[in-house]
Parts: sequence; C-alpha cells; structure tokens
Amino acid sequence: MHTINETHFVTRISWLRAAVMGANDGIVSTSSLIIGVAAAGTDRHQILLAGLAGLIAGAMSMAAGEYVSVSSQSDSENADLDREKRELIETPEAELQELADIYRARGLTSELANEVATQLTEHDALEAHARDELGITDLSKARPVQAALASAATFSAGAALPLAAVVFAPLESIIWLTTIASLLVLALLGLISAKAGGAPVPKAVLRVVLWGSAAMIATAIVGRIFGAVIA
Repeated sequence: MHTINETHFVTRISWLRAAVMGANDGIVSTSSLIIGVAAAGTDRHQILLAGLAGLIAGAMSMAAGEYVSVSSQSDSENADLDREKRELIETPEAELQELADIYRARGLTSELANEVATQLTEHDALEAHARDELGITDLSKARPVQAALASAATFSAGAALPLAAVVFAPLESIIWLTTIASLLVLALLGLISAKAGGAPVPKAVLRVVLWGSAAMIATAIVGRIFGAVIA
C-alpha cells in the first residue's frame, strides 16, 4: 500500500504568525527607537540604553499581549467544549442528529451521513463535535504559553540587530547603518515568511519594508525636531 505524505502550509500558521510578528516588531520598534534617539543628537551610551530598554519592554509586552489574547481564545474554546460535554450527556440523540446534519450539509446522503455520525460518535463523540461543529482541532487549538514564548524570543532576536549596530557602528553612522541593516533584514524576514507560508514573495517583502521605512522615518523626524527644541 502506497502512503502519500503531504505537507500543507496551514500546519505552520500557529507558530509562523507569532514568529513573524515578534521578529518584525523587534526590528521595527527597536531600530525606530534607536534612530529617533540618535537623531536627537545623543551619545552612544544613551542610544544603547534606550535600545536595551526598548528590547526588554517590547519582549515583555509582546509576551503579555500574546498570552492574554490567546488565553481569551483558549477560554472560549474550553467553554464551548464544556458545553458540548454536557449536551452529549443530556441530549445524546439530538447531538447525534446535529452531527449527521452537518455531514448532510457537506454533501453526504442521509444514509451515509447518519452512518458516519454514528461511527464517529462511538469512536470519540467530543472530538467529532469539536472538529466538525466548533472547528477546534489540535492544529488550531490555542496555546497561550507557546505563543507568548515565541513572540518574546523572536522579538528579542529581531531587536538584537539594531542594538548590534549601536555597539559596533561609528557614532556618526549609526542612523544610516541601523536603517540599512534593518531594512535588509526585514526584506529577508518577508522572504522567509512568504516561503514558509506559501505566499507571494514580492508582496511580502514590499509590505514589511514599506512599513518599516515609514516607522523609521517618522521617529527620525520626531527625534530631530525634539532634539533641536530641547537643545
């Protein structure tokens, strides 16, 4: 018997979204912060301190935000599953008919829909209702801790690049080197995420580069204006 192994891009959605969002935010927010502070005419120590503060605050914020939002999704999923458990105990016949109606609406004959619903109920009724009625599967199930850790880790990895520019670049070149390096890595990130998700590469690259450029330009202008006013 020949077995076909297929790889689907949808299986990567759970970790890809958190990883791309974390790395993108780490690069854009930290590089923008560094550029804004550098444009105000401050010294390397102050720029580095601002960047480190941005990395720590950003990583914690990303982790907390992901954990809270994904936990809300998890709470909703668990509430629906608990309700399904009660209904399967209290009204098993109605739940069986509900499952059969779902399969009938998807194109099965009444006889086959009833047979499929019966067999799946005997195998694992809750799993069948979770998957086919609620749309909850192991693939899509919310994982708050995993999402939080992935976001924090990728944010920190992304933020490390502009910080390296502050440490190693000449003070007078920090703005340009940070901008160029960040945009190049953003383009690479867009390419990698497009390849991993099966999306068009040019569109993904252009999207992250344009938004990253806009953020850096805005903070540079603000830093220059307020730096001149304070000075």
